[in-house]
Amino acid sequence: MSYLNRDSALAQAFWEKGYVEDCPIYDFHGHMHENNGCYLPAGEPEQMLHTMRRAHIDSFIFCSHLALHSAEIGERANLEPVRRYGKPLRAYLGVKSYDIDWERDRAALEENRDVYVGCKFLQDYFGVPLEDPRHTPYWEYLNEHRMLALMHTWGGSAADGADNVRRIAETYPDVRLICGHSIHGDWGSAVKLAQDFPNLYLELTAVMDERGVLERFVREAGSEKIVFGTDLPWFSTFYYVGAILEADITDEDRRNIFYRNGRRLLGETT
Repeated sequence: MSYLNRDSALAQAFWEKGYVEDCPIYDFHGHMHENNGCYLPAGEPEQMLHTMRRAHIDSFIFCSHLALHSAEIGERANLEPVRRYGKPLRAYLGVKSYDIDWERDRAALEENRDVYVGCKFLQDYFGVPLEDPRHTPYWEYLNEHRMLALMHTWGGSAADGADNVRRIAETYPDVRLICGHSIHGDWGSAVKLAQDFPNLYLELTAVMDERGVLERFVREAGSEKIVFGTDLPWFSTFYYVGAILEADITDEDRRNIFYRNGRRLLGETT
């Protein structure tokens, strides 16, 4: 029988069954619903849950496009799917830099602790730096409560590049920072940030478009500093799982990326 990656027992087990019972998958970067007229053929909650079940995703943390881009709909687009479907869904509150209302958003975080694990920052799209003063109350709250922040990050950006991320990491050491896209293209800075800050993690969405980057992250930053993410429904969950199974890393590294680091970030013990 032909196997994906004959050197990996975990890859062989995935090949045979499509999942491994003692290796759940925690996806820390997702969205939902339509997005500015883009064609997303499987972006509605029911379609996405079908994908998650097929891929055996145990935990999926998302921020709806509508929560980020529609001030009128706002957080309803996050709350309703989680309330309706429950596991594996959890959400990030969308920080809308064009519609800042801290009291509104603080109330949403506190009234929906079973839904929200933290906040999502999308600063390249809003043209407002991560460390802009209007975001200060969000960062202070996340720091006080040791919550997650999923940041869109991109190499060379003046809003969420390596320098912006470093300023946030230096100021808020108790926020559990997830660098969405891992400062994409600026891989050396991503590694240095992961090395310098214990509370900062690299996330794999779009990273897998370049061979060898995951191996570099594991070699230089350690697999304990990497979390799985897909940007679903933008990218294929199955491709990302396969890319990690095929990478030149160990099965222990794969387990760290698929679920161990995720469990630790979410405070889960089993």
